[in-house]
Amino acid sequence: MNSILQNDLNDLENILEKTKQYGIAFLDNLENISTSSKKTIDPTRKLNETGLGSLAALEEFNQRLAPLMVASPGPRYLGFVTGGSTPAAIVGDWLSTVYDQNTQAVKGQGGTSALIEFETIHLLRQLLELPESFLGGFVTGATMSNFTCLGVARQWLGAQLGKDFAKNGISEPINILTATPHSSSIKTLSMLGIGSNNYTVLKTAEGNREAIDIDDLQKNIESLNGEPFILISSAGTVNTADFDDFVAIAKLREKYNFWWHIDAAFGGFAAVSEKFRHLVEGWDGADSITIDCHKWLNVPYESAFYLIKKEHIGLQIETFQNSNAPYLGNPLENFNYLNVLPENSRRLRALPVWFSLLAYGKEGFKDIIEKSTALALHFANALIEDENFELLAPIRLNNVCFTLRGEDNQEHVSKFLTHLNDTGKVFMTPTVYQNRKGIRASFVNWRTTENDIRIIMEEIKNTISELDI
Repeated sequence: MNSILQNDLNDLENILEKTKQYGIAFLDNLENISTSSKKTIDPTRKLNETGLGSLAALEEFNQRLAPLMVASPGPRYLGFVTGGSTPAAIVGDWLSTVYDQNTQAVKGQGGTSALIEFETIHLLRQLLELPESFLGGFVTGATMSNFTCLGVARQWLGAQLGKDFAKNGISEPINILTATPHSSSIKTLSMLGIGSNNYTVLKTAEGNREAIDIDDLQKNIESLNGEPFILISSAGTVNTADFDDFVAIAKLREKYNFWWHIDAAFGGFAAVSEKFRHLVEGWDGADSITIDCHKWLNVPYESAFYLIKKEHIGLQIETFQNSNAPYLGNPLENFNYLNVLPENSRRLRALPVWFSLLAYGKEGFKDIIEKSTALALHFANALIEDENFELLAPIRLNNVCFTLRGEDNQEHVSKFLTHLNDTGKVFMTPTVYQNRKGIRASFVNWRTTENDIRIIMEEIKNTISELDI
């Protein structure tokens, strides 16, 4: 063994203790760490012939690379729908690294850590009050969850036409209907060979909505003259957290032949609270659902899961099975995640979620959901009371979409947001909503409090004053 590697092995406890100290120092000071950074490095560092050892590498990281890190797990990082990491989630993530499992099989030799994933999906179904008719597994994020779900949807559509798209390629047009899809769904259409422009945009419901206009959906369905199609619907649009009418869609499902996919990356957690559960009523009728964990479940990146109805497992295996690996056995008899998902090599992503669910239970996550939504409303009310701002949409859940008041101020929105983010006290993201430049703040972090809203409003008022808008 290399002598430096041997020294690290002998000193492992001390190395891990030092690492823990750096981590605790970051977390303890999270509220004071900047939410933005202009720091940079020269990324062309020369590789040493002789290694430094872990402690020396850790010291260089602390001095040279740590300053690049921002407080993205912190309470005032409101961009991109970014959650933090609860203590239990950190424990699970660290142990995932320590145990270093390649999570694939549920039985047989060589490891059965996928049973942990099975159990975690079972716990998540209970949290979200979804039936056992859904099978699930973990992926890196909503993009790969959408990819998994829509990959099976593509195979389903081919099967309706007597085609095997997974084996022989797409040989027939694929009809996709959607109203306000997330960009990750569109990226998925590109990756699946369907085409990022190959979808029909449905009208949205009246009254400042991003949800599907059900009448327009039915008209478009009828215009297809019985051809099968894929419907991509939303449980929480990224700008205004709007929800499609799942009850109405479920009724259409009784009459028409289509694959129903729901992107519920963050909005699916509305099911955890009695106050918001009505928003997802009827979603159990979908064929597939995408949900992120590194958003409202507050586990570390990367973590999401898919849910696909059991009845489609054959199509799922046709889409993702390792057909040239005879040692894997019959995929229907010997379940293995590498036969139902894009990745063959798989981190034990379920463990941070498992720890979180056991540590905090339904009540813990209900509290996070309801606190986040209350803080979003509190922030929105503070903006309404300020003559410089207006809301672009009502608060439906946890997202606040707003802009500078008055059409004449549209040219100042980007400048205002850049200046605000430069303070390092808060981070929000730009958007465009109904052809107006806006700003989006998304509340999902378990650490955020009313005091953070006070700090944010102070910085907002200071920015307005400094820019003389």
